[in-house]
Amino acid sequence: MNDALAFSANAVFPIVLLTAFGFVLKKAGLLTAEFLDVGNRLTFRVFLPVMLFCNVYRIGRLTDINIAFIVYAIAAVLVIFLLAVMVCCAFTKDGAKRGSLIQAIFRSNYAIIGIPLAESLFGEKGAGAAGVMSAFCVPLFNILGVVTLTLFNGDAGRKKADIKKILTGIAKNPLIIGTVSGLCTLGLRELFTLARIGFRLSDVTFFYKALGNVSSLCTPFALIVLGGRFEFSAVPKLIRDIAFGTAARNVVVPFIGIGAAYLMRDILGISGEHFASLVGVFATPAAVASAIMAKEMGADGELAGQLVVWTTLAGTVTVFVCVTVLRALGIF
Repeated sequence: MNDALAFSANAVFPIVLLTAFGFVLKKAGLLTAEFLDVGNRLTFRVFLPVMLFCNVYRIGRLTDINIAFIVYAIAAVLVIFLLAVMVCCAFTKDGAKRGSLIQAIFRSNYAIIGIPLAESLFGEKGAGAAGVMSAFCVPLFNILGVVTLTLFNGDAGRKKADIKKILTGIAKNPLIIGTVSGLCTLGLRELFTLARIGFRLSDVTFFYKALGNVSSLCTPFALIVLGGRFEFSAVPKLIRDIAFGTAARNVVVPFIGIGAAYLMRDILGISGEHFASLVGVFATPAAVASAIMAKEMGADGELAGQLVVWTTLAGTVTVFVCVTVLRALGIF
């Protein structure tokens, strides 16, 4: 058990410390509100797309992908999404709050926390499985996010969903653009392999190295910005909504997503590196991008921001418990 606790601490605490560092910098006056707003946009529009592109491109071969592992994750996310819609509609009649709550429940902070966590848990194999997963789950999270915030926002119930707006929002989402670009480049590499063409993107050393440098900036920068955005003043008036969303995201979702995978592990043919990725999908807190999108698309941006904060705080315990239990069960 001591080994499991030490393993969990080494995987989780570096992420916690970077987030806490951002909070301390904000309190010290070194991070202004304007800087944090720009940092959010920079992360969402540049750093995250580049990181996702690089993670997808680093996948070895398309034939190496465990299809059952991917299908399970997609199916589980869709089930959790549908459950979130039903439960949140019963929980509140406020359309703007519904959108923010639904997003916080099904949409994890996979890109910023989940991927580095998977690498921390299972090394290169964990990073590889996480890269494969990002090619499917990140677009799914963003598509469902756009659909959710189009159907549930401040105007919900007063106008019909605009299908064109939904599709446009999906197509223009920077995270989807980054992931799809990686998939297209990966597909082109596969064609080159079949045609016995030796050229690869990595052969353009200066460009590939520059991409890698930008990608490596993403996680520490995003975590520092996340810590800097922690605000506690709005808690009293939103306490009921925060408690509901946090409990759903940090307790119910990991229990469903990871618990079912453990029971089906022999059927799915999954092992440690796959579970490292699943912890990133189901046990990490609500996505930082969910608060940005909620604010831009008319949902309750204040609630969405608080849910990111509180699911992140509670997520420290959630991830620690999940990793410790899986380690004790011999998965890691």
